[in-house]
Amino acid sequence: MSVLSARFLERLDQALGPSDVQRAQRYPGAVLRRVPVHTAYVPADRLDAASVRTWGDGALAALDAHAPDPVAFATLAGVGPDDAHEVVARTRAKLAREPIEDLRVDLEDGYGMRSDEQEDADAAAAVAILLELDDAGIRPPFVGFRIKSLEPQSRARSIRSLETIVAALAGAGVPDGFVITLPKVTAVAQIDAMVALCEQLEDGYDLAAHSLRFEIQVETTQAILAADGTAMVAQMIGAAAGRCAGLHYGTYDYSAAAGISAAYQSMEHPAADYAKAVMQVAAAGTGVALSDGSTNILPVGDTAQVHAGWALHARLVRRSMERGFYQGWDLHPAQLPTRYAATYAFYRSGLAPAADRLRRYLDGASSGVLDEPATAQALAGYLCRGLDCGAVDASEVTGSTGLSRAELDRLRVPAHLQ
Repeated sequence: MSVLSARFLERLDQALGPSDVQRAQRYPGAVLRRVPVHTAYVPADRLDAASVRTWGDGALAALDAHAPDPVAFATLAGVGPDDAHEVVARTRAKLAREPIEDLRVDLEDGYGMRSDEQEDADAAAAVAILLELDDAGIRPPFVGFRIKSLEPQSRARSIRSLETIVAALAGAGVPDGFVITLPKVTAVAQIDAMVALCEQLEDGYDLAAHSLRFEIQVETTQAILAADGTAMVAQMIGAAAGRCAGLHYGTYDYSAAAGISAAYQSMEHPAADYAKAVMQVAAAGTGVALSDGSTNILPVGDTAQVHAGWALHARLVRRSMERGFYQGWDLHPAQLPTRYAATYAFYRSGLAPAADRLRRYLDGASSGVLDEPATAQALAGYLCRGLDCGAVDASEVTGSTGLSRAELDRLRVPAHLQ
């Protein structure tokens, strides 16, 4: 007979109830929606209706000029010989069909300071181009704008551009997959301001509530560690009130802010790994996606230089994915071949072992690894991400696991949230 009375247990439930509700709201679970494998930044004044196709054609031209042998290119990209032909074929098909998954029109560093009249015109023209691509059925699945920061020196211009963009979208509505990137965030108050701006613009332009979402670019040391020692980025996610779509690491701004010499600024510097580890913990379970940064060592020049740039980029893409960052930035069309090749190889090389491990877990069979439900969630997430980016086909996943996509999606949700 228990010494714990029903009344006592009821009081415990009442005491724990508020924290149960708060935790469920703050941590709704892992990211279940499709997340792009990269973001391609194009300055607003350089965007035209052909930009997406230009990037794809440029990527294919780089392959033709510098790596006509698929096996040789696959080796440069770190792809194993068993996967070489399949990965390269899928990469070429992707570059022909959908070269950019996430297009970010840049009004910040890549665009620079212009007159108010010119930035107004470029912002409005870029919206018109995105809507034109949408009407033609060739818009990338994810699009958006990077505005200037809400720091004092650029605040008025940033807000003006944001309203210009929203006003131009008002007639057609906010497209699916649309996001605003807020750079160089230094305080939670800037996130509060961004939420207030989104609310006012939605109301003023008769847009659906919560249709405006934004990404936080983590480019300042203040975003990682506040003056009181707290992880500021965690507070920023909470302050975003459900509008934060992602955290994007800014390689070079953050490195410079941390005092790292230019020659040693890199996605794999220990300071970068520390910042990204804090971002990862802050975002875990919140439904906020993560993106790594970029490398400014581009695969351009003669063939030797292109090969060196490809090898570096592919290695960094693979490194990011192994650490749980499944998205990154690309700055040049010639980076797209290694973005997709490294991404596809990551999922294809792991398909068989992941499927076997998941199947054994579900069957209760011994696999030599003592897996738990959380591992099954991670395995299902891995397979779904491979499906989303085109690395693997539904028939391959179903054939190896016996599970449909819907069944995999259900496995990704923890039991207490179902």
